[in-house]
Amino acid sequence: MNNFIKKIVIVVMAFSMNSCSDFLEPDSLSTFDTQYVFSNVIDARKATNAIYVHFGQDGFRSRLSSNFQGNTDIEASGELNTSTTRHEIFGIRAKDDNADLRTVWDLAYKAIRDCNVVIDGIHNSKTYNDPLTAATDIANYNQYLGEAYTVRAYWYSMLIFTFGDVPLILQAPIASGDYNTPKVDRNVILSSVIKDLIDIEGKMLWADEASYGIEQINREFAIGMIARLSLQRGGYYLKSDMTMERKSDYLDYYTIARDYSKKLMTLKDRALPTDFAQIFKNECQYITPKNDDVLFEVPFAIGEGDVAWNIGIRVNGGATAKHDYGSGSNYMNVPVSYFYSFDFKDKRRDVTCGMYILDVDNIQKVVGVGAISQGKWSRAWTKSPLGKTTDKGTGINWPLMRYADVLLMFAESENELNGPTAAAKEAFSRVRKRAFDTVDWPVKVDQYMTTVSSSKNAFFDAIVNERGWEFGGELTRKSELIRWNLYNKKIDETVTNLHKLADDAFNGIGTLPDYIYVKTNVDGTISILNLNYKVPVGTPIDPAYVKKNWLIDLKKTSDPTTYNSFINVYFSPYQQGHPVKYIFPIPSTTIVNSMGVLKNEGYNDFNP
Repeated sequence: MNNFIKKIVIVVMAFSMNSCSDFLEPDSLSTFDTQYVFSNVIDARKATNAIYVHFGQDGFRSRLSSNFQGNTDIEASGELNTSTTRHEIFGIRAKDDNADLRTVWDLAYKAIRDCNVVIDGIHNSKTYNDPLTAATDIANYNQYLGEAYTVRAYWYSMLIFTFGDVPLILQAPIASGDYNTPKVDRNVILSSVIKDLIDIEGKMLWADEASYGIEQINREFAIGMIARLSLQRGGYYLKSDMTMERKSDYLDYYTIARDYSKKLMTLKDRALPTDFAQIFKNECQYITPKNDDVLFEVPFAIGEGDVAWNIGIRVNGGATAKHDYGSGSNYMNVPVSYFYSFDFKDKRRDVTCGMYILDVDNIQKVVGVGAISQGKWSRAWTKSPLGKTTDKGTGINWPLMRYADVLLMFAESENELNGPTAAAKEAFSRVRKRAFDTVDWPVKVDQYMTTVSSSKNAFFDAIVNERGWEFGGELTRKSELIRWNLYNKKIDETVTNLHKLADDAFNGIGTLPDYIYVKTNVDGTISILNLNYKVPVGTPIDPAYVKKNWLIDLKKTSDPTTYNSFINVYFSPYQQGHPVKYIFPIPSTTIVNSMGVLKNEGYNDFNP
């Protein structure tokens, strides 16, 4: 049960720097301490463990990994006209005094600092550089380096998606060092961290060789990150003048993405598990299979992590509840337009889209049309209930990459370079096959692939859709839409599709259900008679089924010109035809502490 994080021993030494108030003002390091710590692999391992601790902090587990990744065409967060820091992020109106921005910025640079300590400490270690050191020790040092380089690359990737150009710090802090570091072009940063991973990945351990498998940074994940970072580097980004651009050398990075996704497919291929739901139930049950779909998931100990607290199936608990699961909510909902974008035979839909909450009586209740949740996780699936009064700190791990991602990255990059080749179609098909019963493959996979591979553009559009259906709720969509330059387009499509669903229901046309019929089974679960179709007038209905409003609730029946707040509020910050202003300002305290080195300029001066 999350053995890696449970066994982390944080070395209490100078590099912990808990008193650091800003990354620009780190405490001094003791050269003696670092030389001692990295003189042997046992203490070096303990020091490397420290780079994982930052994932357990609120700035990552609740903010960066979750709240910062809405709104998209898949995961929608409501502005709700409130002034809380979270809703300012949702409404892309956060100013430089937003506390969540400060929390994420500081945490990211603390994590980068500790990665730099490990990297410099090992490279400067006399033991590591001694030709007489045992090969097994050198191999361990290289694995620790790989973990540190990969974690550092991850944090820089997320900083860039959040803040744009940021300071690049690649050395551990030293006494009397100058840390008023200016911004560096994000593309320079990405090129740098990609090279770091290319240089180290071949010296790392596969998950089935590592002590803690997929709860530890491994070679599979490092190779996958090379591909992901290369697609980010080869993709579009928002400039300070509010235009989107990609560099002219983008195909070089698509080539790297293609080559490294192919490298993993060649060296460490694995069949995708056939049960899509079990991937996520494993996480809820603290099961971490190797050589499976998940390549790396952030390890949370019980008492840490917010999965199934702020994301997942809503569970109403408390001291008087008739179950012991505790309480869990979700801060983002799934637009019903996304729900109906799935093929009705696609098995991923009913895993991804949570159609019920669990109430205090341990009974499922159907949700309203604007309250579909990310259904991949639920605290009710833990093998041992967490306790009536529990809420945060579920200990459920958070996936950062799956093998299905690698297959689709290969298909995307190969298509960009050479069009929909047989290899690209095969990789794509492997992901899609799992979504359908084998009896449906001739139509839903083979015929579908023939249709969507008619051109490079058609194949790309199909990949955009497939990634949406495969990774819904895993909060990767925002970064994908950014690098594809599709963010504003997909938001516009979502609002248009929601309006059509609302109008059709209000006017009594179309084939989708204005109302649904729901039955509560004896075991407390629910059955929905007609999620995929409208019941014809006069059709006899089993009296056990209760009629509930569904698409009809997308409009106010009293005012046909007013759409549900899910449409009007959740997507209100977006201006049709304009790039989404996804870049946030650097925190004001950091600007002040930089003594004029850093400034917030452009991006419409960050005015809400």
